[in-house]
Amino acid sequence: MRIAQIAPLWERVPPPAYGGIELVVGLLSDELVRRGHEVTLFASGDSISLAKLESVHPQALRLDPTIKEFGIYEMLQMSRVYEMASEFDIIHSHMGCAALPYGNLVKTPTVHTLHGIFTPDNEKLFTYARKQPYISISDAQREPRLNLNYVATVHNGIDTSQYDFYPEPQDPPYLAFVGRISPEKGPQQAIEIAKRSGWHLKMAGKVDAVDVKFYEQEIKPLIDGKQIEYLGEATHEQKCALMGGAAATLFPITWREPFGLVMIESMATGTPVIAMKMGSTPEVIVHGQTGFLCETIEECIAAIAPATQLSRQTCREHVLKYFSVEHMTEGYEAVYQQILAERFTQNGHAYSISQV
Repeated sequence: MRIAQIAPLWERVPPPAYGGIELVVGLLSDELVRRGHEVTLFASGDSISLAKLESVHPQALRLDPTIKEFGIYEMLQMSRVYEMASEFDIIHSHMGCAALPYGNLVKTPTVHTLHGIFTPDNEKLFTYARKQPYISISDAQREPRLNLNYVATVHNGIDTSQYDFYPEPQDPPYLAFVGRISPEKGPQQAIEIAKRSGWHLKMAGKVDAVDVKFYEQEIKPLIDGKQIEYLGEATHEQKCALMGGAAATLFPITWREPFGLVMIESMATGTPVIAMKMGSTPEVIVHGQTGFLCETIEECIAAIAPATQLSRQTCREHVLKYFSVEHMTEGYEAVYQQILAERFTQNGHAYSISQV
């Protein structure tokens, strides 16, 4: 198949540190190439991929202080994609709303993976384009009231070969928190869990501009460098070592998390996850086997001791079976074939994968 992948321009593909969407797009694009597909990746010019790279800007937008109107580059990217639409069998957008106005203007079908959440503003555009095909990254992410044309749920995957297995946690033991330092990710709750339980907590994650005030007022005063450590934004290697050495990873979110790569990354290293039972977490964690799903801070605290007794091998095997890049790519290939088969049928033609 000739496939276009559209990634956000804000971050490089793959990201040097934190960037969930860009990580997934990078892994998917490379695996599709390895499977023999002809893939064109629309992303920032500093992206690294096995796919053919097309870009409207030489580097990730967040790295260029001269840019003041980010939306202009998004529109330039969409113009480039859809000018080339006839060169592809299918266009796969990871851009949320940005591709929706273009989807019905060309013959090449566009499928949209929704990585974010719905808001009162973007719901208007999704409702306008509700008949276009959508892929959710968890069943919990869906909003049935919008009546969107969901064709599948494809859970995110990771390259498990890039995550070392840690059969035992470090001594002395500690808890880990990895993620954006933002209210919805729950670093404030992770700190409360650690303080009330007496456990050592090591935290890593970036602070976006919109969250600087939150960090300065609610998180930084609680960091003492002893019981509560903040290590800044971590590289992939640092992140894996941090989670792999932990007794458990805390995922005390305060919102309906669409997916949450940190959970599968932690389990891939062998470390169980203690999470709030919200959003996607029940689809990712097997309660009592690869972690614990909790309703309150008190339940999170109570889960620490039993979490240390869980099989770390079971945690890794769960990811290998359900959340590998190979499993994710198979899910997307099935969606592509389904959409193209329906398009060929509508046009009065028989369809087979060999035709594309």
